[in-house]
Amino acid sequence: MDAIQVADYANRLIAAHGDKAIVEASEKMRASEAAGNKQEAANWEKVRNAIHRMRGPRQT
Repeated sequence: MDAIQVADYANRLIAAHGDKAIVEASEKMRASEAAGNKQEAANWEKVRNAIHRMRGPRQT
C-alpha cells in the first residue's frame, strides 16, 4: 500500500469513526495478525500510524 492509499484510508476512518478511528484500525490490525495475514496487518499499522500523525500531539 502506498502513502496515498494509507492517507486515504486514514481520512476515511476518521470521517466514519471520529475519535474511534485509531481503535478501529488497531482492531483490524490485530484481526489480520490473528488470521496470519502479515501484509494486511502491516498495512493497517501504517494506517493507524497515519491517523496518529494526523491527530497531532495530545493536549492536557
